[in-house]
Amino acid sequence: AVVSTQSTGVAKALNIVKETYLAIVLDRGFGGPVIIASPDGGVDIEEVAERTPERVHKIPVDIFEGVSDEVALDLARKLEFVGGAVEQAAAEIKKLYELFLGVDATQVEVNPFGLTDESEVVCFDAKINFDDNAQFRQKEVFQMEDTSESDPRELEAAQSDLNYIAMEGNIACLVNGAGLAMATMDIIQLHGGSPANF
Repeated sequence: AVVSTQSTGVAKALNIVKETYLAIVLDRGFGGPVIIASPDGGVDIEEVAERTPERVHKIPVDIFEGVSDEVALDLARKLEFVGGAVEQAAAEIKKLYELFLGVDATQVEVNPFGLTDESEVVCFDAKINFDDNAQFRQKEVFQMEDTSESDPRELEAAQSDLNYIAMEGNIACLVNGAGLAMATMDIIQLHGGSPANF
């Protein structure tokens, strides 16, 4: 089968000898950022939390104080880094928090956050979500968005500050608010119809 692509990225190959999990997320319960870390990376963190919850560490971060050296070093040890890797991991944790703040992220998830066979701490794979409300401040970040695989109708709606999600149905919905949208879709389906959008 032939697969077409818009762009290709090439990265240096590294040998991973240790995989951990590290994420910084906005937590409504705490009212600010929380670092979630586990020495068990490279796998689904939800499975780790279910099987061995004691291996998932949640550390709230004071937005005004940030991540101190002490907190970063403690986290690196909880991730079971040893020797010189502890200081490297702590430095990377602090940089990731600076990135989180600097780009108005709602989530920075690194899995795996690991160690190479040359004793180098590396963020091997990451997922970053950005606060849509910060678009005016983060123009450079939002200009990098790849819309080549997006639904053109969703892109057109977004230009007018509307949310549009295409569905399979044949009855269009124009509503104000997610709750009203859900109720409208329920009524359409109750009467045998099928919504075309959300």
